[in-house]
Amino acid sequence: MVGLPRSPCEALLPRFYAGRDIFITGATGFMGKVLIERLLSTCPDVGKLHLLLRPKKGVAPEKRLQQLKSSQVFDLIRQNNPRQLDKLCIIPGDVSQPGLAIDAEHLKNLQDVSIVFHSAATLKFDEALPNAVDQNVLSVTRLMDICDTIPNLQALVHVSTAYSNSELTCVEEKVYTPPADLGRLLALVEAVPKPLLANITPEYIKPKPNTYTFTKAMAEEAVRCRTQRYPVAIFRPTIVISSLRHPFPGWIENLNGPSGVIAAAGKGLLHVFVRRPDARADLLPVDIAIDTLLAVAWETAVDRLPTVRVYNCSTNSNPTTWRQFETALKKHLLNYPLDACLWYPCGSGVQNRYAHKALEFLLQTIPLHIAEYIIRGLGIKMKLSLITAEQKMRAMNEVLAFFALREWKFNTDNVDKLRARLSPADAAIYNLDPKSISWDEQYYNFIRGTRKYLLKEKDENLDEARKHMNRMYYLHKGVIFFIMVLVFRLVLQNKNVRQVVYGTLRLLLSLSFAAYKNVIESI
Repeated sequence: MVGLPRSPCEALLPRFYAGRDIFITGATGFMGKVLIERLLSTCPDVGKLHLLLRPKKGVAPEKRLQQLKSSQVFDLIRQNNPRQLDKLCIIPGDVSQPGLAIDAEHLKNLQDVSIVFHSAATLKFDEALPNAVDQNVLSVTRLMDICDTIPNLQALVHVSTAYSNSELTCVEEKVYTPPADLGRLLALVEAVPKPLLANITPEYIKPKPNTYTFTKAMAEEAVRCRTQRYPVAIFRPTIVISSLRHPFPGWIENLNGPSGVIAAAGKGLLHVFVRRPDARADLLPVDIAIDTLLAVAWETAVDRLPTVRVYNCSTNSNPTTWRQFETALKKHLLNYPLDACLWYPCGSGVQNRYAHKALEFLLQTIPLHIAEYIIRGLGIKMKLSLITAEQKMRAMNEVLAFFALREWKFNTDNVDKLRARLSPADAAIYNLDPKSISWDEQYYNFIRGTRKYLLKEKDENLDEARKHMNRMYYLHKGVIFFIMVLVFRLVLQNKNVRQVVYGTLRLLLSLSFAAYKNVIESI
């Protein structure tokens, strides 16, 4: 592989992936689906894609594969080259089990694999430490044990996160000193009772803010300290959002982070969220992330470095801010409202955490609890409890606040060099350049994509959604007017306040009369 020439006239990546079998964990996740779609659509001669799938909620791996193939993300592939989907193969297993729970027969199917992408992980920030260690740290060591048995493995790319070292303000492309000794961590989660471990976890993981970033940092150390029998890279994306172009502008399929804010605000449930308005929002379109990931695997296999190379994938070179995100919400949600919103979309951001908590309680907790009890009293059934929705929004706000009140500088030298290394033909296929993002257009597509792909709402219903939102607007203004009158009436119940108000009104009237008299006399 070292001898691969660089051709200015031919795309290197499709030629590199031609005939290669690939093993992917986390294939049914948001990034995993786009990874599969980009491989199948841009590398027509790619070999088999072996997907690690476990039974989930009573659904067998075979059924989950059929569900995956029917995803909207593959609409263009089904239309243009449906036989590409036949390259998807099941590897029954589970990253949380020893040996990934892969049986001997399916291990044989992995012997021809050249490239491994590991993106399976728990994304819960408040995950219990034993579970987070099992899924984010031990899964890596189990996977590398499997990789050790693959004879012609050319590259393993571990998908981490740019926030694995979030206690720093400037993050370099290197594996930092781990927050704990790996061996002692594994002994701790095995020996200490779970209730006691839950109590000591916040202190133990310091300076990491949560178990997610802690275990992601520990996973990077597990990768770094392993004796390298094959080239390895660590890929660190920032906050991954809807696509810029591929498979469709605005494609999104999870409610994590900003997409959850769009959905909750658009439905009239979220009225306040915490953010620092001028802080950089390092939002990364998923197709830029995946195109970079594919190029990272190529470079890792070509260079065959004896040490782990780290790639920070960030939009620092073309920044946007949380104020721009908020402004786009208010602008585009009014033009493309979500179906059957429960209230007029009128959310806004605040910076002070205490003000946020107070407003959250007044504008969300109390109204949604009252609405829930009224709906129950009327015997109306709802798919999602409003109280449950309110609890989820509070949890979402807590997660988002960590990112929306801070900003980081990510060094991206390795990604910049990788982008410059690609041929013009590759650059025409794979977009690694954050400067190609027009943020207003991206937010416009993000909101429309949330409506279309995430919430499955049809464009034919837009006119009715706009009419409904207009009705909600007048109801919203009516309620505000009623509350103002009620408060004014209650305030006037106090004699001293009433004297001040009436005295002020008399003064204003007398001044107005005097001014009017002067105007008349001057005429």
